[in-house]
Amino acid sequence: MKYAFYLFTFLLAGRSLAQHQHHEGMTMPTPSSAVQADSGRTDHSMHQTGQPGMDASMSMSHSFSRNLPMNRNGSGTSWHPDQTPLYAYMKHTGPENRPGWMYMLHYSIFLRHTNQNINNPDGRGRDSQFDAPNWFMGMAQRTVGKRGLFLARAMLSLDPVTVGADGYPLLFQSGESYRGQRLVDRQHQHDLFSELSVAYSYAFSPKSDAFIYVGFPGEPALGPPAFMHRISSFNNPDSPLGHHWHDATHITFGVVTAGYRLGIAKLEASSFTGREPDEKRLGFDRPRFDSYAFRVSVNPSPTLALQVSRGFIKSPEAVEPDEDVNRTTASVLHSKPLGGPDRYVTSALVWGLNSHDGVNENAYLAETSLQLNRVALYGRYENVTKSQEELGISHDETPNGAGAHRLVNVNNLTLGMNYRLIRHLNTDLVAGAQLTASMPDQFLQSYYGKLPLSGQIYLRLTPAVLLMGGRSSTGSMNHGNGHHSH
Repeated sequence: MKYAFYLFTFLLAGRSLAQHQHHEGMTMPTPSSAVQADSGRTDHSMHQTGQPGMDASMSMSHSFSRNLPMNRNGSGTSWHPDQTPLYAYMKHTGPENRPGWMYMLHYSIFLRHTNQNINNPDGRGRDSQFDAPNWFMGMAQRTVGKRGLFLARAMLSLDPVTVGADGYPLLFQSGESYRGQRLVDRQHQHDLFSELSVAYSYAFSPKSDAFIYVGFPGEPALGPPAFMHRISSFNNPDSPLGHHWHDATHITFGVVTAGYRLGIAKLEASSFTGREPDEKRLGFDRPRFDSYAFRVSVNPSPTLALQVSRGFIKSPEAVEPDEDVNRTTASVLHSKPLGGPDRYVTSALVWGLNSHDGVNENAYLAETSLQLNRVALYGRYENVTKSQEELGISHDETPNGAGAHRLVNVNNLTLGMNYRLIRHLNTDLVAGAQLTASMPDQFLQSYYGKLPLSGQIYLRLTPAVLLMGGRSSTGSMNHGNGHHSH
């Protein structure tokens, strides 16, 4: 009954937001042509004003550059491909020919039933739950003088209310703790305040700019865009099993990042708090600034975004306070429109390596999503190496007394499909289902079964694909009522 109440509340919220957007006369102008400077197009804002990024009627640009498209925005300071579709509501304020504030709202709300390890009733991780994973992100930005750009951003999640104190069932998932114990076969909930950040960037020229980003909490320059914000993950309610190898630092209580872009490349460095958020998800943790990270990002074409990053993370897990982690990641993201605002394909290849105590653990991910108007087909494959201890299997449980630091391997394949039921007032309601087949190594099969199967059905509420000046946010022409959100 309480989840029916959640659904009613979410639908009402989405309708109210969309009605506000509609009644306020929200416009979606074309991006400033200055943001296309890197792709060789004419920089009209330079021609009009003699300064980079100075088109007074410009729409929202990238969060950290007046001369890049907003579609490149990822979580934190990360980059997506320029042709990544954007699911959001957007609003301008101020006179038509004078710079004002630009506001944007993204959100994703799942109402779903998940059932893990369906075919092994006596196996580890067998569990089911009715819950509602969700997140909301609002952004506000405006130009400052002739070359500056100010950004404020807030991300919230109601997971502490709609998911539960110990998260949701997810076979073979691990990371963080609850009541002093490891969370195993469960994905931890996210904090109510997942990001509160401000940033300032300065354009030296259309091809060169620098920025400073401060978050409490925020996300350091480590890893690809977090799974919650990767468009290739958009349709999948579950966290990847490699979350704590790829992007677990996306909620960090205390982070400062400085970055510099030259042409297609960007270099960033961050100082941040290594300890992951504690289980008190409604408050704030103590900032420590005891960890650091570096990231190089390159967007060689409008369809690609590449990054390599390296970080030293001080004592990330509360249950292992003396263990530090060196994390290395690399990723390739791809997005390509297929004609029409609701037709595109987007994919990701991600690798993460955690090194600690002389042990190296790898996590590989490949995911893709094909959007064909109302229908989406998507998949995710993962290969993750974890320690026996990470999965909560003690030394005493191990046959022949093998050590607790045995490395074990899990392969996961998820296939899913969803269908848009309703599009009204720039808001989408989608129904979907997915099935996951897990292929653990032989050691784990005695605990979980040979081929554990997990599945779920869901409803998802988001903004629709954002349209700008007669074009979809992927750059395709608008041939109807298509919209976008992520």
